[in-house]
Amino acid sequence: MKKEYKCYGIIPARYGSTRFPGKPLADIAGKPMFFHVYERAIKCSQITKAVLATDDERILSAAKALDVPVIMTRKDHPSGTDRVLEAAQLLNLPDDSIIVNIQGDEPLLEPAMLTELVGPFVSPDIEVTTLARKIAQNEARNINQVKVVFSKTGNALYFSRLPIPCYRDGQEEVFFGHIGLYAFRMNALRKFVTLGPSRLEIAEKLEQLRLLENDIPIHVVLTEHKSIGVDKPEDVLAICEILDKKT
Repeated sequence: MKKEYKCYGIIPARYGSTRFPGKPLADIAGKPMFFHVYERAIKCSQITKAVLATDDERILSAAKALDVPVIMTRKDHPSGTDRVLEAAQLLNLPDDSIIVNIQGDEPLLEPAMLTELVGPFVSPDIEVTTLARKIAQNEARNINQVKVVFSKTGNALYFSRLPIPCYRDGQEEVFFGHIGLYAFRMNALRKFVTLGPSRLEIAEKLEQLRLLENDIPIHVVLTEHKSIGVDKPEDVLAICEILDKKT
């Protein structure tokens, strides 16, 4: 990473999840979930600072009690990325910053994934990056596992909830699953929010398609790491079991 680029991790943590209200406060090994995400984020040496961006006083208070840097944002953001931009602006982050959108429901995040995510910004041509990993056929058929196809140079061609590409002639089926971590140059982040939701984004319920529809390239970085997200309350038990095995 060139010295002139500083990377700031922002962890959006809203209270009102449809499937799991109060999710950032879910207890994992005695600490709220957002704390585990924050702890793992700051283990990445490329991250200058990590900050929680919330819309709820309960999360704000819990973060302050644990000395986690936190900032209050509006409740009406249509996406986590919109919340990330507001937080970056409230923090007065420099225009040459790299802003890393770190999902607040990934308590098993590997810090190395953040290193992989920000690495391509040594090239001035890179505007946005994200991660993907090779997945099995059964994972590809899961509508909740987003798939991505990309060009030879690593630029995303499309993201979908359906298995892509469609293999028709019996050849070996290879799929890549998208991992919902993003890094933006500040200008690209501003542009994303200014554009507003796009047609394909609304159809697939995938906000990254807004960038592709507006000809803003997303560079896909392949990783071998796997991060397990929390979508519903029963997922917390699985996370706790994994942590118990590691201790």
